[in-house]
Amino acid sequence: MMRKVVVTPDGVQVVPAVEPVPGPGEALVRTAVSGVCGSDTHALRGRHPHVTPPYAPGHEVVGVVLAAGAGVTDVRPGTRVTVEPDLPCWTCKQCRAGRENLCEHLGFFGCGSDQGGMADLFTIDARRLHAVPDELDDTTAALIEPLATPVHATRLAGPLDGRAVAILGAGTIALLTLRVARLRGARRIVMTARSPHSRERATAFGADAVVDATAPDAADQVRAVLGESADVVFDCVAEESTLRQALAMANKGGTVVVVGVPPGDVSVPLALVQDSQLRIQGSATYLPADYAEAMVLLRDGVVSATDFVTAIHPLTEAAAAFSDAESGSHLKVLVAPDPAALR
Repeated sequence: MMRKVVVTPDGVQVVPAVEPVPGPGEALVRTAVSGVCGSDTHALRGRHPHVTPPYAPGHEVVGVVLAAGAGVTDVRPGTRVTVEPDLPCWTCKQCRAGRENLCEHLGFFGCGSDQGGMADLFTIDARRLHAVPDELDDTTAALIEPLATPVHATRLAGPLDGRAVAILGAGTIALLTLRVARLRGARRIVMTARSPHSRERATAFGADAVVDATAPDAADQVRAVLGESADVVFDCVAEESTLRQALAMANKGGTVVVVGVPPGDVSVPLALVQDSQLRIQGSATYLPADYAEAMVLLRDGVVSATDFVTAIHPLTEAAAAFSDAESGSHLKVLVAPDPAALR
């Protein structure tokens, strides 16, 4: 038997489970550390459009391969790995085109699949594993998956060199987006945040200015600070209010990249989108190239665990980890079966 975390409508529990056995094409992985994502806390509160409790969380995972099933040749026992958690079918139109993040039959490890990384052990399709460079310790490697999200989003946005950029939100993904957009050469970056604490944090992380997202004229304030309309807006909150703010900031001719997971449908001022030639670009997870770039950025110190990882809980305290992640006072909260064993 082993332990695994389960998110239920009643809360977060640690329960015993039968040790999984790798089937053909799969690897057995011992978890070193797993991050609590905003999607996990949203799902816990019934605010995720695609994930409904009960489910086994943990898609931001670093671990060590213990065994490989029949036919696995790319990963070997003893290899330290991270998980690319989307589970494509590999045969649909999107998969054949190399867009497996848009698979027409997509599953997602740790978000509604039968297993997650917040467990002592798990099995997964070996094609979803990436070897972790030796230069990255476990805590730093836990940032590969979340960092790949803004790497992908900024790639979809187009060239940022010399551009005026707005980022809505000041959570982990928004602050990672700030670091990547700055690296991509954005000329000026303004962020919005709802709480004074979040605004202070965004300033400390290097935003050129931070605007109160709750202000009725927040969009006008962002445009004033930028000195022009935003060329690109990254909406890392993705609610109706933020999407409308984003469109107002990008008016005219700008691009709005939806990075956050919307809790539900929103209405869009379509006449404004058409008449102002605005582009609304969705950004769905990542691809292997984004993982590779995220590892390089972490290796080069563009993003550091010291800045982002604010708490590490043992697996037995998973409920406390979720509570920390929801508190607003933490950025990236991690869960480790044995924190003392992290390298």
